Amino acid sequence: MLKVVLQRVVAVVPVLVGIAVISFFLIRLVPGDIVNVMMGEDFGDPQLEASLRRVFGLDLPLHVQFFDWFGALLQGDLGQSLRTRRPVTTEIFERFPTTLELAMAALLVSLAIAIPVGILSATRRNSPIDMGARVVSLLGLSLPNFWLGILLIMTFSVYLRVLPSGGYAPFELSWDHLKFLVLPAVTLGTSLAAVTMRMTRSSLLEVLGQDYVRTARAKGLAENTVIRRHALRNSLIPVVTVIGIQAGGLLGGTVIVEQVFSWPGLGSLMIRAIEQRDYPLVQGLTMVLAFFFVFVSLVVDLVYVYLDPRLRARG
Repeated sequence: MLKVVLQRVVAVVPVLVGIAVISFFLIRLVPGDIVNVMMGEDFGDPQLEASLRRVFGLDLPLHVQFFDWFGALLQGDLGQSLRTRRPVTTEIFERFPTTLELAMAALLVSLAIAIPVGILSATRRNSPIDMGARVVSLLGLSLPNFWLGILLIMTFSVYLRVLPSGGYAPFELSWDHLKFLVLPAVTLGTSLAAVTMRMTRSSLLEVLGQDYVRTARAKGLAENTVIRRHALRNSLIPVVTVIGIQAGGLLGGTVIVEQVFSWPGLGSLMIRAIEQRDYPLVQGLTMVLAFFFVFVSLVVDLVYVYLDPRLRARG
């Protein structure tokens, strides 16, 4: 197990380095910088703009800026926001809990729908339940998040008036907080559930056709026991893959939903940073999201090892 962990950790180092390089240079391909945003197009003063660029360090050659930032990154310093002059880590971790809360709620919604429906669909293949589940999953894949979010707002906020259309309340285990979470979590979790449900169904169908499952049935075991003890666990590896990819991308994937529901998380912070050309904040957000994705991928690899004893033998 330790050998597997070390191999995965070593493998992600060049990935993170590559992301650091790409994020630094890619944001600078966007026309203009923070000085242009601050001064505007019609009121520019060349001398004042040059002074501001010196203050922000934007007058230095690009390669010098990169090595200064990358050297600080290796020491755990993401720099300062050009707009607020606050540490980037402070800006990010003030918003991180709200995005993490939304992502976890969406993932729970997804699993609560996808796993039971996927199992039910696979065990009742070609029945009306299976056909209905497949149609619903196709709709879930097809509906854009922003459209579904607006539809839910129209239904539950405008017409029924039972849930708020957006906003956020400080975290606490009460309805005053949770009512703001329901619609964005359902919006984000619906598309996730569609993918996971289809994967659960197809993977379980494949396992149910294996010889050892037929042998278990021939022994006279109850169908629920066959599915729970013999089929389900062996069908989970592809499902874990999908869930891991979804969980890793959720923090960065909440951008549209956060905009629709005015949710103050990392997604809205990223949009603001890009609009303001706040280079250190964009780069810091990119690195944090990339690190989270890599971390979740590592956890998924370890779950593989737990679910499949053959991987432990190879390690």
